[in-house]
Amino acid sequence: MTERARVPLHRDPKFRALVFQILALGFVVYGFYSLFQTTVDNLVARGIQTGTSFFDEVAPFQIGFSPFFDYKLGESTYIDVFFVGIQNTILVAVLGIIAATILGFFIGVIRLSPNWLVSRGALAYIEIFRNVPLLLQIMFWNFAIFLPSLPAPKNSIEMGSFYLNARGFHTPLPVVDDSTGFTIWIAMLVILCAGLVVFARRAKARFEETGEQLPIGWISLGVIFGGGYLLYLIAGSPLVFDEPVLGRFNFKGGGQLPLPLFSLWFALTLYTAAFIAENVRAGIQAVSQGQNEAAHALGLSRKDTVRLITIPQALRVIIPPTISQYLNLTKNSSLAVAVGYEELVAVWAGITLNQTGQALVIIGMTVAVYECLSLFTSFVLNWYNKRIQLTER
Repeated sequence: MTERARVPLHRDPKFRALVFQILALGFVVYGFYSLFQTTVDNLVARGIQTGTSFFDEVAPFQIGFSPFFDYKLGESTYIDVFFVGIQNTILVAVLGIIAATILGFFIGVIRLSPNWLVSRGALAYIEIFRNVPLLLQIMFWNFAIFLPSLPAPKNSIEMGSFYLNARGFHTPLPVVDDSTGFTIWIAMLVILCAGLVVFARRAKARFEETGEQLPIGWISLGVIFGGGYLLYLIAGSPLVFDEPVLGRFNFKGGGQLPLPLFSLWFALTLYTAAFIAENVRAGIQAVSQGQNEAAHALGLSRKDTVRLITIPQALRVIIPPTISQYLNLTKNSSLAVAVGYEELVAVWAGITLNQTGQALVIIGMTVAVYECLSLFTSFVLNWYNKRIQLTER
C-alpha cells in the first residue's frame, strides 16, 4: 500500500481558507483602527479631548429609578450612571422577554383553535399590534391610557399596603433584618428546589414507564410557596418590610415601579408577543398532521397532544426566529426615552453625552453593551436550541 502524497499548502483548501480569513480579519481590524484614529485626530483638531477621565467626575443630575445601585445626587459619578443605565435596560429586557414569551405562546396556540371567534380574535391581535409602530404604541399606552386613567398620589388607589397612582406602583420593600436567618432561609430554599428537581425527574420517568401523570407544575408551585413560607417562619422571619408612606407630594419609603417602566414593558410585551405568536403558529403547523392523528389514536386529549407531542417538536422551528425577537426587544428598549424611563440610551448616550461631550467613548460603550447583551442572549438560546434538536445517527 503506497503512502498517500501530501498536498502542497498552496493547494490545500483548508489552509487557503484559513489564510483568506486571517487576511479578511486583518483588513477589518485595520479599517476600524483607521476610522477610530481619524475620528480622534479630528476631535483633537477641534479642541475636543477624548478619554475616560470623566468617569470619576460627580454626575450633576438625579436618576429616579435605580433598584439595585445606590445612586445619590452629588455623590455618584458618571461611571455609576453607566451601570445604572445597564441595570435598567437589562431589567426591562428580562421582564419583557418573559412576558412576551408567555403571551406569544398563548396567542400562537389559540390562533390555531377550531373555535372561529377565538382564532379570529388572535389573528386580529397579531395584525393590529404587529403593524402599528412600536414608538406609537409606547406613547399611546403611557400618555393616552395610563396617565389620564390613574389618579394623583394623594388620591392613590389603595390595596392594603400597595398604592397605585399616575407616578407608579408603590409596594412594601423587604429589608434583611437578620442576616444569619436570611442565609439559613436561602440555603433551605435551595435544598427545597433541588428536591423538586429530583421529584420532577422521577415523575417523568414514572410517566414514561407506567403512563401515570402527576401535576408536576401545580405540585412544585404549591411546595415552593407553602414550603417557602414555612421555612421562612422556621428561619425566624429574617425580613422586615419598609412600607410606603404618603408625604406632601409623593410617597416615601418602600419600593416603586415607575409608570414609564410599566408603560414600556407593557408596549414591548404586546408588540413582541405578536411576532412570537406567528413563530409559534408556524412551528405548530410544521409538525406533521400524522403525529396528531397518532396521538388521538392512543387516546390523548387535545391538551395533552399539544403539550406532549406538538410543542416539543414545534420548538425546533419556533426557537431560531424567536431569538431574533428577543434581540429586537432588548434593542427596542432604547425607545424608553419617549416616556422618560432611565435606561442606558437615555441616561448615558443622552444626558451624560450632553453633559460631557465625550461622544466617541460614550457611543462606543453603548454599542458594546448592546452587542454583549445580544451575543449573550444568542449564545444561551442557541445552546438550548441545540439541546432539543433531533439526534441523527
